[in-house]
Amino acid sequence: MRLWGKLGGMSQAISVRRDILDWLRAEALLSRAQECCGLLAGVSGVISAVFPARNALASPVAFEIAPEDLFAIFRSQRAAGLEHLGIYHSHPSGPETPSAADIERAYYPAAAYFILTPRPRGEATVRAFTIHEGLFAELNIKEV
Repeated sequence: MRLWGKLGGMSQAISVRRDILDWLRAEALLSRAQECCGLLAGVSGVISAVFPARNALASPVAFEIAPEDLFAIFRSQRAAGLEHLGIYHSHPSGPETPSAADIERAYYPAAAYFILTPRPRGEATVRAFTIHEGLFAELNIKEV
């Protein structure tokens, strides 16, 4: 895996409402037995909504959003006038970067990929990445 820099006009930052970041941290702490997952949406490039999904694999090391859940979430986003801006999942045991499987299955190059990792003492990290053509780079998360 290699890191890559700015690609085309892609921004190196993603804006996320503070309450969404708090929700993601809490979700990481609640989902230590298996990877949690879902989609993120918003307007004007600011993530303002979370759409949790069921991990069809029920695995601590992999996730898959069932197709029927994925389509239902996309319909809900469109009905609410929201743009699909990101995908999140947790890595209960780390690492805090995209795995080989995450990179291979990054089907939405315009989306930000968020990885949530529970830490000791009730803390959790939230990191975001762009993934494109087998390469990834970290995005700065701008809390708004």
